[in-house]
Amino acid sequence: MKVGPPLVGSRHAPDPQLVVAPASGGPDRGVPAPASTPGKALVLNATMEPLCVVSARRAVVLVLSAKADVVSSNGHRFRSAELDIAAPSVLRLRSYVRVPYRRRAALSRRGVFIRDDHTCQYCGRVAENVDHVQPRSRGGAHEWENVVAACRRCNSRKRDHTPAEAGMTLARQPYAPRAAFWLIVAVGGVREEWSIYLGDALRAG
Repeated sequence: MKVGPPLVGSRHAPDPQLVVAPASGGPDRGVPAPASTPGKALVLNATMEPLCVVSARRAVVLVLSAKADVVSSNGHRFRSAELDIAAPSVLRLRSYVRVPYRRRAALSRRGVFIRDDHTCQYCGRVAENVDHVQPRSRGGAHEWENVVAACRRCNSRKRDHTPAEAGMTLARQPYAPRAAFWLIVAVGGVREEWSIYLGDALRAG
């Protein structure tokens, strides 16, 4: 069982030393079933940098195999006849995992909505669409710096015009978030106990 998926946009899997072998034909040995839904866990590198998100059960495997330490738990527990352990919400690897390179977070509709707080960047209403500031039909690129969240009304009004031509003003210029932003997109937002590690991911990368 691996620590988790490789970083989004990366072709490299996590370091092989972080692979935990599962029991053949069944669940991992020594890992009890959760008493209730435990959610996900944020994995930090040994340097405290966000690395990946794994299931709480995988997080318990890392802790029990002495590959990581619990930084904080989420209130759920894993229980069995032999064990009673808190489900980790944040854990730190004991060994440093080298990340070969970092790339910007992949552009997605969900990511644009989260970056723009689900708010139309032209009028402030609830966003329903995404809009290319410089229309693609006029050479605009499909990239973070040219895509914003927009409501249907503003999207329809702007059409294939620039904001200036349509008499519209952006609340702020679109930007590419930092690489760790993909973690926020994966879980749909910044969880309270994760905020101190991911709080700057919404800033320009």
